[in-house]
Amino acid sequence: MVLAAEEAAGILALRWMVAREGVELVTVLTATPGETKRRPGVADAARHLGCTPLPSEQVRDPVLAKWMRSEGVDLLINVHSLHVIHGDVVAAPRIGSFNLHPGPLPGYAGLNAPSWAIFNGEQRHAVTLHWMAAGIDTGAIAYDAWFHLDPTATGLSASLQCVRLGLPLVEVLVATALADPAAIPARPQDGAKRRYYKRSEVPFDGKLDWHRSAASLDAFIRAANYYPLASPWGHPTTCLDGIPLGIVAARRTGRACEATPGTLAIGDAGAIAVATADEWLLLQQIHCAGRVRPAAECLRAGGRLESLRP
Repeated sequence: MVLAAEEAAGILALRWMVAREGVELVTVLTATPGETKRRPGVADAARHLGCTPLPSEQVRDPVLAKWMRSEGVDLLINVHSLHVIHGDVVAAPRIGSFNLHPGPLPGYAGLNAPSWAIFNGEQRHAVTLHWMAAGIDTGAIAYDAWFHLDPTATGLSASLQCVRLGLPLVEVLVATALADPAAIPARPQDGAKRRYYKRSEVPFDGKLDWHRSAASLDAFIRAANYYPLASPWGHPTTCLDGIPLGIVAARRTGRACEATPGTLAIGDAGAIAVATADEWLLLQQIHCAGRVRPAAECLRAGGRLESLRP
């Protein structure tokens, strides 16, 4: 096997593959020091486990395909690596190449699928292990696992659930490949239902307009909340007296309000609430002066947050 991997999910997949009986991990393709600004956690883990990693960008080079065929590679599995893999490399493994995608296909292809699902108000989400094909997230579906998105889900919590349910799908794939490769499912995607989310797409251009409903604002803030990790969307922004602020965490109160949207008031237990188009929204954490703080440390009742429009 060859593994292309990043982030914590990649480290977990790496450890499992090294320990799995019947599997020889030929190499790991991952970010190495100096290649990107991404922390090289998978590379460090690979060296610790006795595997020499290769730079992740090599998946874009057809020369890698020739090397993989010479090594007799059966499977290529991609876990959270974002490079677009060259078609020759995808076709090189004897059994096939597979990608673990943190969203249901074909409706949530592309990037930041867990965040988009929360923002769109989905009640459930899925992680998908699919065959790689030409294009991004286009191949037939091998396995998927669905889970409930509760009303307090954040981008981080949904992403972690994709990892928890996704790695067992990789285990099922490997077990099936060892026993009978022909038994690996391949359910074609319905192209008419495809929705592709680009890296540059962010709801409302990342800005908070307090004239919107509390439900839409709450969904946006939760979808962007990856704290304490960096958010791919950044913190949704507003301004107080011309000073930019990021809203990290908030929750709905269910209390109707008639105040001017953006108005700040005392909320539950002395917390700070902001008026929206239809109800008070309790502000829990904000990004201010370069760090995340409790909202009550920086905001005062009687102030007014500006509405920023795309």
